[in-house]
Amino acid sequence: MPGITLLGLGPGDPQLMTRQAWEVLQSCRELYLRTSHHPVVTSLPDSLQIHAFDSLFDSGLSIEMVCFQIVEQVLALGQRPQGVIYAVPGHPYVAEDTSPEIARRAQALGISVRVVEGLSFLEPTFTALGLTPLPHTAVVDALTLAAGHMPPFPTSAPAIIAQLHSRVLATQIKQALMSLYPGEHNVQLVHAAGTPQVMVELLALQDIDRSERIAATTSLYLPPLGPTTSFEAFLEIIAHLRAPDGCPWDREQTHQTLRTHLLEETYEVLAALDENDSQAMREEFGDLLLQVVLHAQIASEYGEFNMAEILHSIHTKIVSRHPHVFGDLEVKDAQGVLRNWERLKAEERAANGKAEASLLDGVGSTLPALLQAEQYQRRAAHVGFDWPDVQGVLDKLEEELQEVHAARDGFERYNEIGDLLFAVVNLARWYKIEPESALREANRRFRLRFGYIERQAREQGRAITDLSLDEMEALWQAAKRQV
Repeated sequence: MPGITLLGLGPGDPQLMTRQAWEVLQSCRELYLRTSHHPVVTSLPDSLQIHAFDSLFDSGLSIEMVCFQIVEQVLALGQRPQGVIYAVPGHPYVAEDTSPEIARRAQALGISVRVVEGLSFLEPTFTALGLTPLPHTAVVDALTLAAGHMPPFPTSAPAIIAQLHSRVLATQIKQALMSLYPGEHNVQLVHAAGTPQVMVELLALQDIDRSERIAATTSLYLPPLGPTTSFEAFLEIIAHLRAPDGCPWDREQTHQTLRTHLLEETYEVLAALDENDSQAMREEFGDLLLQVVLHAQIASEYGEFNMAEILHSIHTKIVSRHPHVFGDLEVKDAQGVLRNWERLKAEERAANGKAEASLLDGVGSTLPALLQAEQYQRRAAHVGFDWPDVQGVLDKLEEELQEVHAARDGFERYNEIGDLLFAVVNLARWYKIEPESALREANRRFRLRFGYIERQAREQGRAITDLSLDEMEALWQAAKRQV
């Protein structure tokens, strides 16, 4: 018949081929296979003239180019008077790139398309596992997962990694998954699902590439990491807190009432970073994330925006501002990245009708003064407003100190000390030191050293106010040797 017939051969056992597919195969004379490496091929009617695209897969071309060439050839064959029957393993629309593209292109060309369904690899895979895919099992292609950097599905849901065809690919999959899953996480390799040789192999995630049974018909079943481990599960729990049957306190909160909590959690994160305490970092990052998600939930309830829009916005911004990563732009070093960053931001301001806005407008007015000064200086430096070398900064620092000494009254001295502090921030920037962090560390050392003086006074049975300045200085120097 004219046109294109897309036919599913089933998962591998000839007895699992649909009656409709078998009737089509018995009545036709010619068949084009995506691959002849499929168990049912040896059971096909002897009268069939069989062609296969295996040579394309063996040519060394990328999988995308192979699929493109198959699509082109099938479309050309489909325009013959007798049309073409194109058969694929499993179901034409399950884990198969060529069939959907053939159907899409054929519709645009006015070529008729008939789909002969087939049992996919999924049904016998779930049978072998003794599981149901509901309510939310993810199905992911192994090559797609290997090409990424993070699993594209929530860890609170199970997943099937399809077409895990080699141990080399298994190594790549293992590395991608272990960015979130522990190496000892138990998984199952399902080999030859839908054939009499079906086998389920239980092993640790870190050992999947050691399996000697991996072949073209292997899939990986990845059990969920736990119901409390995904971003989606966290969104649900925060939405529950704000629901009518949720927490009275959380339901009362607004963007404004949460301001102080957001600030407090931010400073607690900084404290954990200052201590380089990974356990505290994990906890405090979670507390900070809670504030962000709570604000997103409140905004969603009032129709302002939602988490999907937040993620879309920052995703788009990151991609657009990194054309050297996600596009064709070439930059030589980090300074080139920063210069291009400022250029892109200027273009964004112009596109938003803010071409006359200052380069410094985006620096928060409520930032701590040291951090605000650093941000001002960094932005100015990105467009070339900076000293050519650190000596100019040192000279400026000395100049500002002299102006403090020369101040005629309190008001002048107030301004000059501000200029001096601004110059100190600039010096820290040149030495690649964060002034806010440096000052916080200095505060921490002062607290520890002064605490040492207080303890020594108590051990002597004296009040700290009874110590002379020389005694306190001696204890201070002793404290400096310890802290």
